Amino acid sequence: MTDSTGVSREAGEAADPVEDGPYKVDFLDDGVHEWHAVADGVEHRVVDDYTPSIYVASRSLDDVRGHLERHPDVADTAVERRRRGFRHEAEEVLRVDVDGVDRVRSTARMISNWGEPRDHELYDVDLSPEFRYVLDRELDPTPERELEVVDLRTPEAPTRTPVEKLKVNGETVEGVEAVVEAVAGALESRDPDVLVVDSGALLPKLRETSEAVDRSLQLGRVEGLQKRAGRSKYESFGKVCHSPRRFNAPGRAVVDLSNTFLYGKTGLHGCLDLVERSRKPLQELAWASIGNVLTSMQVCEARRRDVLVPWRSWRHERFKSMSTLHESDRGGTTFSPDVGVHRAVHELDFASLYPNIMVTRNVSPEKVLCSCHPDRDDVPTLGYNVCPERGYLPSLLERLVEDRQGYKERIREADDEDLSSQLEERSDAIKWILVSCFGYQGFRNAKFGRIECHEAINAYARELLLDAKQELESAGWRVVHGIVDSIWVKPRSSDPEPLEDVADRVTDDAGIPLEYEGAFDWIAFVPRRDDGGGALNRYFGSQRTGGFKLRGIECRQRSTSAFVEEFQRDAVEALDRELEPEVVSDVLAQRLRRLEDDEVSAEDLVVTRRVSKQPEEYSRGGVAVGAMERALGMDVDVHPGEDVRFVVVDDSAAWDRERVQLAFENPDCYDAGFYRRRLLKAAESLVSPFGWSQSDLERRLADSTPVGLSAF
Repeated sequence: MTDSTGVSREAGEAADPVEDGPYKVDFLDDGVHEWHAVADGVEHRVVDDYTPSIYVASRSLDDVRGHLERHPDVADTAVERRRRGFRHEAEEVLRVDVDGVDRVRSTARMISNWGEPRDHELYDVDLSPEFRYVLDRELDPTPERELEVVDLRTPEAPTRTPVEKLKVNGETVEGVEAVVEAVAGALESRDPDVLVVDSGALLPKLRETSEAVDRSLQLGRVEGLQKRAGRSKYESFGKVCHSPRRFNAPGRAVVDLSNTFLYGKTGLHGCLDLVERSRKPLQELAWASIGNVLTSMQVCEARRRDVLVPWRSWRHERFKSMSTLHESDRGGTTFSPDVGVHRAVHELDFASLYPNIMVTRNVSPEKVLCSCHPDRDDVPTLGYNVCPERGYLPSLLERLVEDRQGYKERIREADDEDLSSQLEERSDAIKWILVSCFGYQGFRNAKFGRIECHEAINAYARELLLDAKQELESAGWRVVHGIVDSIWVKPRSSDPEPLEDVADRVTDDAGIPLEYEGAFDWIAFVPRRDDGGGALNRYFGSQRTGGFKLRGIECRQRSTSAFVEEFQRDAVEALDRELEPEVVSDVLAQRLRRLEDDEVSAEDLVVTRRVSKQPEEYSRGGVAVGAMERALGMDVDVHPGEDVRFVVVDDSAAWDRERVQLAFENPDCYDAGFYRRRLLKAAESLVSPFGWSQSDLERRLADSTPVGLSAF
């Protein structure tokens, strides 16, 4: 049989949603509103008897039940047998039906505060409202038809109320009345299922704008605009991020481009693929993190197995000897790159290494260090045992790996551009889930994660890469770089064994495909600036099949201006024609001349920086601080974790805010010295593998050597 993605599934697999459900769910005063995207339009249903459930495990269930039965926010209680974890057998717990999704958290907090800490364990508490609803009612929120979208975006200039300029489905409209009429016309003619906006705050501003011109503008399918969450900041991988305010337009899914990762990376079809897999409705999925979506998939798997979802997950780390701790507290294997320029290099990658380790080695939270097979020694160097009985996580990931491979095969066979694009989006969506599945096992807030799983996966990965290196070297190949799942080699002897044969042998031994990624005519590994050792993730090279592979250098960094990015890409092309550092200097001289002669558009010099604090919290100033100060001085909302976009106009100004102009101010000048330094830094990245430094570039420029043809 096949599902809506066109990928075959075995009979009975993942078939738990027994009824087509709403693509959007709204919780309004008169009940739960379901919006079904059916073949001939939209079907609207209202459910007035929904009561969400949470579960309590306690040594005194009768006492807890007695207290709750008299509570006004509790609709009903019942004792049921459920599993409190994948390692647990079913036991008696108390089901608590709460009178509304808005009272779930407060009821749970009240119960958790009774008695001593950990007297009462709570489950199924912090599920997002729409996700909880479709799970409880066993519904599938995947729409039956293509969704209709209206796209609303503001210009880069600050959008004040009333909104005077707006892009409606790509067409720019100016004037307050014209904006309101254009939005109202799009909503009426297209009756969209999805509103894509560049900022959630645009919705209340549009409503206020319509009131200013005395024109009714209903953004949802029913009256009312709900504020779902206020703005906040948080840290992710050491970076300060901003979460903007979220708004809900009943009857339509709102996708806020300032608060979505998955929609930006995978598009609508990629998101809908994940809606089907996670049963998380589109609006909630769009703002969710990758880890949140992966957790939703795990929650679905837990429901299938009658396992409850812990509220405040806490799993202590197992006691380890010092030697085991030393071995376990390591990441993947890396081989320091051989700094310099290498010809005739080949790249090989283990396909989806970490997910495939979990699938082939049965690495699952409830199976690593199981109590039923304590004498097994499965994980290399760590000695952890892994239960041979199939775990839930490998089963879940295996479906993803197989379906992504199915998408790739269909993409290769597709002769329709639209179909190919949709399949690419779906394949990319799965890729991001697979990318995160390993790291999430070590995340302290993961619902079902476990640090020993994270350690076991790394241990397997280290062994696989070391084994592959040994096999390649014994076959006459020299490893010039390797990192976790990728390895770069070039011939060490005049007649090495064919790489395909070596890769096949490694694949057979590992049980995970070692795939031939491609060949480079040349590749350059960039040294670190501080000590000259090889930088793991900074390299560039010319692929034999055409095009360049660029990693970690300035043109791949989001803060780099378009002018500097274009220079670096052009310089790499020049290197491809003549593999000598002098050609980079020639391209640099030509760009510096344009810069100093005021021939560069300020639009191409816009720098993007993410700010992490309020201006007064920085101990030192700088152009990014100046840009934030300038924005705040112009009543533009900029918060820690957000980007500021600016042009440096005078880097020597006494006041930081005078050093820059914001991009929307349309600057008509720039500080050539500042951008000269940016160009030199980007050029140094390209010439450093040849042994040149920035001072070598300066000397060559000072010689006033005529620009060679390679610069063009």
